Amino acid sequence: MDSNVKNSQDWLFYIGSYSPADKPGIHLAGVNPESGEMKLISSTSGIENPSFLALHQDGRTLYAVTETDEGEAVSYRISPEGQLKELSRENTGGEHPCHIAYSPANVLVTVNYTGGQVSSYLPDAEGAIGKTASRIQHTGSGPNPRRQEKAHPHSAIPDRQGKYVYVSDLGLDRIVIYRLEEGRLVIHKEVSLPPGAGPRHFVIHPSEKWAYGINELNNTVTLYAYHGQEGDLTPLQHISALPEHINRECTAADIHVSLCGRFLYGSNRGFDSIVRFRIDSATGELSEPEWFRSGGAGPRNFALTPNGLLLAANQDSDVIVSFFVDPETGALSETGFTLPVPKPVCIAGWEGLR
Repeated sequence: MDSNVKNSQDWLFYIGSYSPADKPGIHLAGVNPESGEMKLISSTSGIENPSFLALHQDGRTLYAVTETDEGEAVSYRISPEGQLKELSRENTGGEHPCHIAYSPANVLVTVNYTGGQVSSYLPDAEGAIGKTASRIQHTGSGPNPRRQEKAHPHSAIPDRQGKYVYVSDLGLDRIVIYRLEEGRLVIHKEVSLPPGAGPRHFVIHPSEKWAYGINELNNTVTLYAYHGQEGDLTPLQHISALPEHINRECTAADIHVSLCGRFLYGSNRGFDSIVRFRIDSATGELSEPEWFRSGGAGPRNFALTPNGLLLAANQDSDVIVSFFVDPETGALSETGFTLPVPKPVCIAGWEGLR
């Protein structure tokens, strides 16, 4: 542990990765907000394939999934220096959990990509994962026989009020909306996407007027009118995340909105890049896409920091690359700094030392 971490002005973040249990799998790192220089602070082993991470809103608990045949959700207590101490484990009820999220209703939600299950849990006062509160099995298929042979829930995004959870199911071409009732998931509504779209990740705009989803299989972004009180979505726009001339196999991955609400970003694997769209302040519509090389191969996940940086986790080239974000245009420019990390697949910002 770096003895100066408490006094650091760096933005701190945890990194999830693919790794065997006897190797470091979750890493704590920092990035200098002025230069974009990154450094590794500490690492945690004892967990296999901690591919996705989520932070409790109190900043004292970190959650991870083990993307394995017998998936688990794991909770950790975060020390003031950022070190992790395991608190609990709970089975996710199926194969290959690929996403975990914390709802303000004090509910955890996991999705099993291969198994097709969506589960909720009630953490205790210390943040340890309680017994499973509910588990729902998704069934069905889509038109892509290789990727949509059955249900594949890929992410679960809670709203900010703790009322609903929006689950993107890549195999079914649907956003399944759940109500949270005393920690239990109750199917509320379903929103259909074009056949073969393959919805993957989802984000709610800071204004809560709109939401956006990135679709892995047809490499598009969908704009929705967001009806937060009713727990509903209305698709308004589908726009390509790729330039017209790209003819190689590509799969879209992650999506985020800038804190100012004026720009939306998505990651493209194959055409290894980050796309930036402008957001119309009146309609939420996306326009003027611009593409920036991600600095590596397979940008599975990325994060926007509060101080004007974008960090791209390039899974296939074992490196995280930092970019400056132009506050006027949203354009990206490389800082010149990289952080070598084996198979980085998730970045979760931590404000616990602020």
